[in-house]
Amino acid sequence: MRKIEHLGIAVSDLEASNNLFEKLLGKAHYKEETVEGEGVSTSFFMIGETKIELLEATRDTSAIAKFIGKKGEGIHHIAFDVEDIEAEVARLKGEGFEILNETPKEGADNKLVVFLHPKSTNGVLVELCQEKKA
Repeated sequence: MRKIEHLGIAVSDLEASNNLFEKLLGKAHYKEETVEGEGVSTSFFMIGETKIELLEATRDTSAIAKFIGKKGEGIHHIAFDVEDIEAEVARLKGEGFEILNETPKEGADNKLVVFLHPKSTNGVLVELCQEKKA
């Protein structure tokens, strides 16, 4: 793992949260994107080398809608940048971590992503991110 890529924050209202974070961080978001496969709309802010990703559910069955229903708005996951996502999945699986999706899937911001189950990471949903090759 090379660095924290982003912190994911589940929000109920993306537009209102964009306004709040623009005031908080003193800068506008640089990108919005919908990930149909995950049922979310996202917005990204850059702070130094780390991103903040706001996530709003686009359907009631999405992981974000379920998260907000159980826990309310707040930090949803921490994402780490990796050079070789498949090698990292194999390494972590060998270390005993529970992998939610062993095959990388398309995520927001031109990334391939894999998630680790929170029950194997002290209750924190961990995302591995690798930049998609052109």
